[in-house]
Amino acid sequence: MSEAQVGSFLVVLFVLLALAHLMGYLFERLRQPRVVGEIVAGILVGPSLLGHLAPRVSATIFSELGPATAASGHNAQLLGMVYWLGLLLLMFVSGAEVRNLFCREDQRQIGWLASVGTGLPFLLVMLASPWLPLQALMGRANQHLALLLVISIAVAVTSIPVISRIFFDLKILHTRFARLVLGVAVIEDTVLWAALAIATALATSAVLPRPEIVKHIVYTVIYFGIGLSVAPVLFRRVSGVWWNLLAASSPLGYVVLVLFTYCVVASRLQVSLVFAAFLAGLAIPSDSTFSEALDSIKRFSFAVFVPVYFAIVGFKLDLSKSFSLSVLAVLLLAGCAVKLLCVGAGARLAGFRGLDIVNLAVATNARGGPGIVLASVAFDTGIVNAVGYTSLVLLAVLTSQAAGTWLEYVLRKGWPLLSSDTETATQPAMAPAPGIRFHD
Repeated sequence: MSEAQVGSFLVVLFVLLALAHLMGYLFERLRQPRVVGEIVAGILVGPSLLGHLAPRVSATIFSELGPATAASGHNAQLLGMVYWLGLLLLMFVSGAEVRNLFCREDQRQIGWLASVGTGLPFLLVMLASPWLPLQALMGRANQHLALLLVISIAVAVTSIPVISRIFFDLKILHTRFARLVLGVAVIEDTVLWAALAIATALATSAVLPRPEIVKHIVYTVIYFGIGLSVAPVLFRRVSGVWWNLLAASSPLGYVVLVLFTYCVVASRLQVSLVFAAFLAGLAIPSDSTFSEALDSIKRFSFAVFVPVYFAIVGFKLDLSKSFSLSVLAVLLLAGCAVKLLCVGAGARLAGFRGLDIVNLAVATNARGGPGIVLASVAFDTGIVNAVGYTSLVLLAVLTSQAAGTWLEYVLRKGWPLLSSDTETATQPAMAPAPGIRFHD
């Protein structure tokens, strides 16, 4: 690359990063998830607004970046790398955050909420496939089962990062209500990312013979099993041995090496890198040395790579061409109805009543970051088309805003989030558990 090409790329990166932080700050001041502001930043300078109202200005800044030419040009290639780094680091940090969220006394309630509130919506969408207008969302891979898995995940998923941030801002992270919701989200994310890995295996194997497709799915399942059980134990043991000079001299370098190891193995097996990054986060030891290394990665990632990733997500949205109100309405109304009713049923079976059920259902209906990552991966692998991508992103954004608004309303009214929870939102929040930080 020439200096001129590097300079052109830095202009694009400067615009996206600066505007993402500005809009993120403004949305935080409005008590909205920061991630929404970062996506709006991309929408403002993308084809939805700047490209539509001032195409010459847009072309001057983003001459080689756009939904139609995202695979060409130096700017597109470099920003594509930043996009993937942001996505992988987001999933890596999310995996690291969920290591210490389980509480033994809440296992029964979490089990009911996760099995009925997550498993049932997923199964209902799968069973309803003959009546779903999937063709309107079909991507270039033309893989019906992969698309059905993505829609099922979109209906069932709950956002750990966004709902954590909402709880933190409302000063209710110390409550049992927050523990229950986050515990359910951990189980959901782990299981549903495995389902997404299978969906991407199907999409990338669409042109291969059936034995090859089966092989890819088997590799994914084996990778999931080893990456979730054997590999974390191995990495934690290796991290403390005397001959591991990298872990001793540079814990930060060792943590990054764990992420790279998971991703390299996944790449060789053609398993989703997004899924690999999430599992890599689970493998990081919980002691203070590696927690400090994770903190360093989080601070830098959420200062640079993650905001740019979400800004590019917004940039890819072309609301003037790839927006369908009818598709969004069906996803929003039907998806939320199924999720809310199933979580309500799970909460009732877990012993909750009245307003407790409503609060749990609305909180777990926030799709946030995972919903956006799901849309990005599905679009990049050709599972969904541009209309499906736009609809899934907007579904994630709107449900996250709705959850924050409802919980703030309940607290403002002085109503309890859980009738059995004697703690109030006016108490100071407890310090986060090791490995837990708050981001969008």
